[in-house]
Amino acid sequence: MSHLSPVPSGSPSDDGEPVGARLAALLRRAARGDEAAFAEWYDATSARAFGLAVRVLRDRAQAEEVTQESYLDCWRHASRFDASKGSAVSWLLTIVHRKAVDRVRSAEASERRDTAYGRREVSVAHDETAETATASMEATRVRAALSDLTSKQREAVELAFLGGYTHSEVATMLDLPVGTAKTRIRDGLIRLRDALGVGEVAST
Repeated sequence: MSHLSPVPSGSPSDDGEPVGARLAALLRRAARGDEAAFAEWYDATSARAFGLAVRVLRDRAQAEEVTQESYLDCWRHASRFDASKGSAVSWLLTIVHRKAVDRVRSAEASERRDTAYGRREVSVAHDETAETATASMEATRVRAALSDLTSKQREAVELAFLGGYTHSEVATMLDLPVGTAKTRIRDGLIRLRDALGVGEVAST
């Protein structure tokens, strides 16, 4: 198989035929399934195609992948080449450039997603840790404050606020008048307020 040097498309080949015309002819033969013509066209143009991919991607491994993908497209769609719209080389380089740019954009989008995900995960982890620590500290303080209440106050407060029972239900469960139950709860909350350093307890 003869090999064409990747020279400018307007220069003559060894037999006097302009390289651009020679490459276009090879591509037309490739469109008819001529593998030898395509191999010759590849040898003549691959250096320029790879060079463009490297300039866009700045990564030789990715540039090689993009170049291979581009030539695969050229082989599959060689019949789409139209010499009236440009040279065979410009057709090829347009494909290479498009694929290389798509690869860059895809990588940038993936990096943005990974960065956003990482920030979100750090934020969520931080928030959950902070909330857990705060809840743990608050629970410890509440338990300590509850231990300072009288047994009757603690019992009434725990039923009302930890158990979620109403004043009437607390009164029934403790066999107390509703007023007495409310007083115990009220007094217990006042002592809790003082121990925890929170605001005034609203009357109920």
